[in-house]
Amino acid sequence: MTATRGFGIDIGGSGIKGALVDLERGELIGERHRIDTPQPSTPDAVADVVAEIVRMAGWDGPVGVTLPAVVKKGVAHTAANIDHKWIATDADALFAKRLGRGVEDVAMLNDADAAGMAEIRFGDPAARTGVTALLTFGTGIGSAVFHDGHLVPNTEFGHVEVDGHDAEKRAAASVKDNEELTYPQWAKRVHRYLSVLENLIWPDLFIVGGGVSKKAEKWVPLLDIRTPVIVASLQNNAGIVGAAAAAVEGIEH
Repeated sequence: MTATRGFGIDIGGSGIKGALVDLERGELIGERHRIDTPQPSTPDAVADVVAEIVRMAGWDGPVGVTLPAVVKKGVAHTAANIDHKWIATDADALFAKRLGRGVEDVAMLNDADAAGMAEIRFGDPAARTGVTALLTFGTGIGSAVFHDGHLVPNTEFGHVEVDGHDAEKRAAASVKDNEELTYPQWAKRVHRYLSVLENLIWPDLFIVGGGVSKKAEKWVPLLDIRTPVIVASLQNNAGIVGAAAAAVEGIEH
C-alpha cells in the first residue's frame, strides 16, 4: 500500500521550509515550518536546521530534501546560493546521519526539479505534454525541464548568459529587491531572459514559480513572448511537495 503522506524540506538561499504533505492532493497538512538559512550555510549548519524542522513537526518517516545544487546519486556537485563547502558533499549520508535514518529513507534532489515534479503531477495538465520548463525565481533562478511529463534532471538554465551576464544575477527575484526595481522594471529583465531561453530550447510552456509568484498579477501579464506562461499552481510550496513525493515514491532519475 502506497503511503499517502510524506515530509518535504526545501532548502533555499534565504530560508529552509518543511511540512507534512498530502500526496493524493498535493497540499500541505498543518503548519509549514520555516527557519532562516544559517550564514554561512555550511552542510553541518544546514543539517542542524533540517533536523530541527523535522523535530518540530514530530515526523519519524522518510524525508525528502531539496538543495539549490546539481544532485546526482545523493551527492551535491554545485552550490548555487549556498556555501561552496556543499560541493562534493554526500548529502544523502549527511542528512541520514543527522536525522537518525537509513540512507534509503532520505531522498535528495535539486530544488527546481522537485518543484517541477510537483507541478507536473498536481498542476495544469497542459504541462504534461510537449516540452515544459519550470523556472523558480528566488535568491537565484532554478530550472526544471520536462518532455511529455518526464524530467530531464539537473538543468541549470538560471546560469545561461544573457547580454553578458549570468541570468540570475540580473533577473532573480532577489535582484528585484536588492536593486529596488519596480515590477515593470524587473519584468523587462525576466522578459529578456525568457526570450533567450525560449530560443535555446523552444518550449511549449513556461511555468513560473518561487515566492514572487504570489504577486504574479504584477509582472506575468507584462511578459510578451511567444511561449505561453502560467503561474505555478503550488506557488512557493512546490519544492516541499515534490520532495515529500520523492521521499515516499523514489526519484525518477
